[in-house]
Amino acid sequence: MTKSTQSNGQKTDAEARAELSRKGHMAFSWDDLDEVTLPTGIQTRMYRVGMPDQPGSPTVFKAYYPPHCTVEAHTHDCDYTEIILEGSQRVGATWHHAGDIRVGLANRGYGPLVAGPEGATVLFLFADGRWPAITIGNNDGSTLGSEVITAHFERKNTG
Repeated sequence: MTKSTQSNGQKTDAEARAELSRKGHMAFSWDDLDEVTLPTGIQTRMYRVGMPDQPGSPTVFKAYYPPHCTVEAHTHDCDYTEIILEGSQRVGATWHHAGDIRVGLANRGYGPLVAGPEGATVLFLFADGRWPAITIGNNDGSTLGSEVITAHFERKNTG
């Protein structure tokens, strides 16, 4: 397993950019990435494909939803796909199970998301850096957690 040079987890964008510029590639595992736990109990890790500080770079998340965890209906400013790796998750009225794939277009709402009784591990691939969830309808955003993730990486990359 390749470990980050930092003792505090994931490389900063500047460190990743330097390594990619020097070598043309880099390797790591999910365990090398910072885990961010959201107020809902969702645990997520993410990285950017290509240069991490480029807005057009695709963004990849692996997220674990605890059993029965609910995330309100929302949308995103970019296209995305998600793959259920383990467990099950209801999206709206439809249940999805390990191996199922959903593809979504930007600015099209979906949800709520509800993890099954065993929880759910989901891989998300966003077309670019415009992944933060956007509230829709009467939802207040309290279950989305995008601000927690963005704040974590802003702190990491600025100091």
